[in-house]
Amino acid sequence: MSETPKPSVSVAEAVREAERAKALAKDWKLVSAFLREHPQMIREDDALLDDLGLWIKAANVVEFGPAALARLSAAKTREKAVRRELEATARANFAAQAQTHAAVVDLLEARNHADLARRVDDIARLRFGLVTGVVALESPGAVPAGWRTLGADGATALLGPGGLARMGPPEASRALFGELSSEVGSVALARMAIWEPARQAVLAFGSPDPEGFTREMGAELIAFLARVTERTAERWPVL
Repeated sequence: MSETPKPSVSVAEAVREAERAKALAKDWKLVSAFLREHPQMIREDDALLDDLGLWIKAANVVEFGPAALARLSAAKTREKAVRRELEATARANFAAQAQTHAAVVDLLEARNHADLARRVDDIARLRFGLVTGVVALESPGAVPAGWRTLGADGATALLGPGGLARMGPPEASRALFGELSSEVGSVALARMAIWEPARQAVLAFGSPDPEGFTREMGAELIAFLARVTERTAERWPVL
């Protein structure tokens, strides 16, 4: 004959919780009955009324006091503000994601190096509202039409030894933007390595806003676009 299985721990806990709830309900009934018989004990206890956020409107009427109402109103206001901020952030993230997907398609449709450089600039201006976007390649060696020329170790000079990306003030990178350099308030730079043997290059975006790109920002987006640009450029040899 099989033994009756013992209740699991979760069932036992549920039983104990139910018993506690019943005990609490019983205790509250006693407290409630006592308060009904002695209502003056609440009305005469100013400290308790203050803790509960209640106040005496008339001899036999207890209402929420101004402080309690103000706290409720402030809490609702904060909740609405947080909800609006979350909604705005979600909309901005969705819009940025959609623009990034479209930018990738634009880059992949490039027909040659010059067309790729033009598309980088179009993406910067038309999709992200920036001043310009450029592709720069280190010398020595040929540099495709429409690309900027960097000196030897130019990528390291802009990004630092081993640096893969940089966000923030233009500093030494201002020269990348040519005649538009005076309009650039902040930059996003990412290193690229193109062809075999690899030649170092930089993808650069310039924002008119000094706070458009800051050092605290993540570089995931610019790094992602740099990888797409890098792989697309490798379709054609540099002549």
